[in-house]
Amino acid sequence: MFKIGVIGTGHLGKFHLNNWKEIPDTEIVGFYDPNDDTAKEVSEKYQLPRFLDGDALIEACDAVDIVAPTNHHYEWCEKAIKKGKHVFVEKPLANTMAEARELVKLAAESGVKFQVGHVERFNPAFLSLKNIPLNPMFIEVHRLAQFNPRGTEVSVILDLMIHDIDIILSIVKSDVKNISASGVDVMTETPDIANVRIEFHNGCVANLTSSRISMKKMRKMRLFQKDAYIGIDFLNKKTEIIKLKEPGDSNVFAFDIETNSGKKTIAIANPLVPEVNAIKEELSEFKNAVINNSKTVVSELDGLMAMDVAHQILEKINSNRLAK
Repeated sequence: MFKIGVIGTGHLGKFHLNNWKEIPDTEIVGFYDPNDDTAKEVSEKYQLPRFLDGDALIEACDAVDIVAPTNHHYEWCEKAIKKGKHVFVEKPLANTMAEARELVKLAAESGVKFQVGHVERFNPAFLSLKNIPLNPMFIEVHRLAQFNPRGTEVSVILDLMIHDIDIILSIVKSDVKNISASGVDVMTETPDIANVRIEFHNGCVANLTSSRISMKKMRKMRLFQKDAYIGIDFLNKKTEIIKLKEPGDSNVFAFDIETNSGKKTIAIANPLVPEVNAIKEELSEFKNAVINNSKTVVSELDGLMAMDVAHQILEKINSNRLAK
């Protein structure tokens, strides 16, 4: 039986509890939350013991799921790692780059399994591309959300855009060459809307726009590569591929077009999108990595790389402000 403890049972923490309860051969040992009202609600709803001492909860588990606010990630991850416990922590990995680097170092030294909660890696729309070669040379991203005070302790870069940064770094097999960025504080003390251009050494360019003050929601990524366009709708869980038709292509809508080099056949395909719960999928994969002693899907190093790019973006935005 896999024994898990949950630290932080706010809005997202409750989603984690719901999903852990559905994962076979898993025992939720208990939870830690310093808020008495939240703890009372969780104890009654989930019939789980509340630990008044987070260290005691860590001791009682095989692994911990840390869904506390970002500024508490480091302290709980450090405690768990030093006790030899496996760690799942929500994104971003830590509050500062120094904390993130230290956690990567501690995890490497201890040998524990460590996974960062970049849940969009497990979005059904993205999973549908698992067997599709992705070699984008231009990427366009829009992630727009309506304003919600929850999560505004960090900028829109670390709150929303970091999802897309992680996805992009996972599919573009090249180092970042240059970053340009602009952002505006509208409702909070940190950027609420930002536009970013990331250039990679292999020539790929990614344009990202994230906003948490929009009237409508949108979570779309468009990939342009040689002979193919791939559209990923993370919100509505749909994927579309438009490419030159190849022999053997089936289950596609095709039509001919005239080009300077002659007639070409265009195929439009909608890959089968699996019916999976992204949070349950990421937690299940974390458990499997622990049980099977295999690599986590989103490692602490992945989390560090996404944070590194996010912080470079924030530095660019701040330097642009100072220059005005």
